[in-house]
Amino acid sequence: MNDQKRWIRIVTLLMLVSIWAVSPSRAQDEDCLSFDVTGHRVCGEFRTFFETRGDLEIFGYPLTEAFNDPTRGLMVQYFQRARMELHPYNPEPYRVQLGLLVDELADELGYNFPPATEIPPFNTALRRYFPETGHTVMYDFLEYFDTHGGIDIFGYPRSEIMYEDGYVVQYFQRMRMEWHPEVRSGSRMRLTNLGEIYLDRFNIPVEFREQSRIGNIIQLYVTASVRNVITGQWGEQTVFVYVTNQWKQPVAGSAVQLIIHYPDHDQSYDLPQTDETGFSRYDFELQPSVPGQKVVIDVQATHGSLSAQTQTFFLPWW
Repeated sequence: MNDQKRWIRIVTLLMLVSIWAVSPSRAQDEDCLSFDVTGHRVCGEFRTFFETRGDLEIFGYPLTEAFNDPTRGLMVQYFQRARMELHPYNPEPYRVQLGLLVDELADELGYNFPPATEIPPFNTALRRYFPETGHTVMYDFLEYFDTHGGIDIFGYPRSEIMYEDGYVVQYFQRMRMEWHPEVRSGSRMRLTNLGEIYLDRFNIPVEFREQSRIGNIIQLYVTASVRNVITGQWGEQTVFVYVTNQWKQPVAGSAVQLIIHYPDHDQSYDLPQTDETGFSRYDFELQPSVPGQKVVIDVQATHGSLSAQTQTFFLPWW
């Protein structure tokens, strides 16, 4: 009798373990990718799309949980640079698609795109014309377009190459590309955080946003300037650096490094960490240079695992 009871307990325990192992909640947890910096997860088909279509470089961090959007009748999730949409009745691989954020923001933000009728319809090895929207994609923008997902990720071009916010940019239906010449290693192409802009402009159910850890820094920006743009061969120069986060708020405690490119050598300096206003500065003695030849200063700010780069310069003249 005791042996029978013992076997009943063993069988019951095994059944419970089996049920626990295949329970939906555990399977869902295993199917999710968590991001501590924003406190959100990417799960299921959205996770697969995220990991296979560009990851953080293309989408950025998740800014909401996935939720049913009553205005679209779809399950959606917002990221820094995109909105994923689940279209359950589409065949693979078109069940997950990206929202047309540029199209939706165009009127709200007053985007002024040049008329497509002004664009000559021809193709070269470095230029591709899209009759669907009447615009072209060229040079490094075209290379990035082709190597990072093409129409599925970016949509069709909505503008030509333009100069905005201090950068050369181009609008696509789903994203905006930015060319950053100050980046000295790796890709110089960056994507605008249109998901953040969209969430700031339109009402999204607060319960899907308030989980975000607003105090955490998920992106770093740095600007720099010099006290004297025109200098002599000798004397003192000062560099001012300002570091902010994704909400343009000052970031304290960032490490800052300068690399000054003189004609015959480079000089590196480590600056004091940024203060509570996001500022750091450094005074240094000028070294001999060529009159009339620009001296470029590379600036890199680092905060934890995040970094950002920019450039400034001065011109020795006498």
